[in-house]
Amino acid sequence: MTSHPSYRQSIEGSLSTKIGDAGLSPDRLTQWLTLLTPRFKALEEAAQTDSFAHFRILKDTADIEETRAAYDKLAAGAETIVILGTGGSSLGGQALAQVGGWGIPGDNGNAAAKLPELRFCDNLDSRSFTRGLASLNIPKTRFIAISKSGTTGETLSQVLTAFKFIEDQGHGALIPQIFLGVTEPKKPGVANGLRELFSARGIPLLAHPTDIGGRYSVFSVVGLLPALVRGLDVAAFRAGALDVVKQLSSATMPEDHPAAVGAALSIGLAKDLGVTNSVLMPYSDRLERFSAWYVQLWAESLGKNGEGTTPIGTLGPVDQHSQLQLFMDGPATHLMTVVRVAEAEDADRGLTIPAELAAEAGAPYLAGKSIGDLVAAQQKAIVDALTKANRPVRTIDVPKLDERAIGALMMHFFIETILAGDLLGVDPFDQPAVELAKILTRQYLAA
Repeated sequence: MTSHPSYRQSIEGSLSTKIGDAGLSPDRLTQWLTLLTPRFKALEEAAQTDSFAHFRILKDTADIEETRAAYDKLAAGAETIVILGTGGSSLGGQALAQVGGWGIPGDNGNAAAKLPELRFCDNLDSRSFTRGLASLNIPKTRFIAISKSGTTGETLSQVLTAFKFIEDQGHGALIPQIFLGVTEPKKPGVANGLRELFSARGIPLLAHPTDIGGRYSVFSVVGLLPALVRGLDVAAFRAGALDVVKQLSSATMPEDHPAAVGAALSIGLAKDLGVTNSVLMPYSDRLERFSAWYVQLWAESLGKNGEGTTPIGTLGPVDQHSQLQLFMDGPATHLMTVVRVAEAEDADRGLTIPAELAAEAGAPYLAGKSIGDLVAAQQKAIVDALTKANRPVRTIDVPKLDERAIGALMMHFFIETILAGDLLGVDPFDQPAVELAKILTRQYLAA
């Protein structure tokens, strides 16, 4: 087991010592970890010298204050905040906001703070977007548009459509006050439609880091803004990630860091045993979008040159009733990562079910128990069941799901993904196939 203050990782259920030939042998795990040593040492040095932007940003405080000031000015008098952006400009923010209760019925986060409603418009659908605009009280709505390059077609089309709608409603004069943009600083000779559009209208802009790509941007202003909407402690979020980086800088070898062990396990199972699907199954509604964020991170970073494994985002316990049959009894190609949140740390474990009601329902095993008790038992049972079925399973236990914990988990998977890319011989920071699709889309529109 490899541990961190905010989580504990165990890979015992993925090793041959536990599940026989279906698991990776300890010797092979050691060999895969050894292959990681040069890249691990390079990351370790980067952590010590602050030479890597993805780590360096965690120590920044000036951008937090700048973002907070811009948000406070924007949000004054707001009932609704709408975030326009797609992919890496949205998924990380969604994952972080969900820890604060966004998207969960009945969970309004810090209700005493009278937080505005938060909406993400990430998938482009003309019907949904048009009807969504029509449902808004425009003078009480604020829009945050996020695009690193400023040329993302989906985001630009949303912004332009919103401008047209607002003008048609007679509120065009409000646009400079109710919009905020996030994009790269001006670069000589480089077009940035969002920056030019907003600058011409006097709309405030915050700088997207030039050296951090979208799917790695959650610790930047891209993630900070949705977190502030939900009233989260963004400094604690970064501190959790910094804990993981500090653990990296103090580690001696890859086997000393949970993320390196995870990378070696994932790629070792794929290359040695054909386990080519990586399933993330958290047991908490507040981690549902975290699964979606992980899918983009892993897929877009590693799926290149014929390499990569397929990430699958699921949610427990609901997916025990849909996909688990495949994972346990289908092709032996799935590594399960079960993220278990300790319900004992949750203030809302649920009401205790009276014995007479449980008996009336023919479920005496529920007598004196709560929903939290049932989920806790399921989290344990699924791991044991997968082990008995000789299917590789990794567990990540989170004692308390808060800002520090989600920051730690996200940085864990950043590092795991980067190191997995090294083992596969691919660049985890580019996305050439995605760029080709964007180019072709523009050509079809022009035609």
